[in-house]
Amino acid sequence: MEYFLIFIAAIFVNNIVLSQFLGICPFLGVSKKISTAAGMGLAVTFVLTVAVIVTYSLQKWVLDPYGLGYLQTILFILVIAGLVQMLEMVLKKVSPSLYQALGIFLPLITTNCCILGVSILVANATYNAQGLEPNLLTGVVYAFATSIGFALALIIFAGIREQLELTDLPKGMQGVPIALICAGLLAMAFMGFSGIKIG
Repeated sequence: MEYFLIFIAAIFVNNIVLSQFLGICPFLGVSKKISTAAGMGLAVTFVLTVAVIVTYSLQKWVLDPYGLGYLQTILFILVIAGLVQMLEMVLKKVSPSLYQALGIFLPLITTNCCILGVSILVANATYNAQGLEPNLLTGVVYAFATSIGFALALIIFAGIREQLELTDLPKGMQGVPIALICAGLLAMAFMGFSGIKIG
């Protein structure tokens, strides 16, 4: 039951984009089409889940025992960059259309603060674990749920933006201004979940 609560809280109550404001660059940049947003959501889900497993293991078995905690950020960025390079090579072979659609935003996963932020939160055990002992399993559940929440917010926002393309808007509101207004309204909608008592 506790893992289910972590899952629900990470997706809706503490959504990484709409509540904690991490990962805004891909949220605004890749959200023009639902297909591209779904591809980015899958890419972030894969990279974030694997990155948390690797970075947590490095933190607990290399950095902490040898007193190398000051190398955490640099090491985590290198791990994430390596994972993104692997993903980029796989996507280029398996789905060239998705690779082309993601374009510049695929390498930007390397510096996506959502992935680095969640990796640091899990490694330092500073995420809300609903009273569970912070360990690799709870960290992976939290990371996977967080990436699902990221993908959900991205896909919903992409759907809204696709509909906005069909709407007759004043010239001053077209493009980025209406996108930012919709992002704010979406964040306010997700704030409604914060009233739910979890745990």
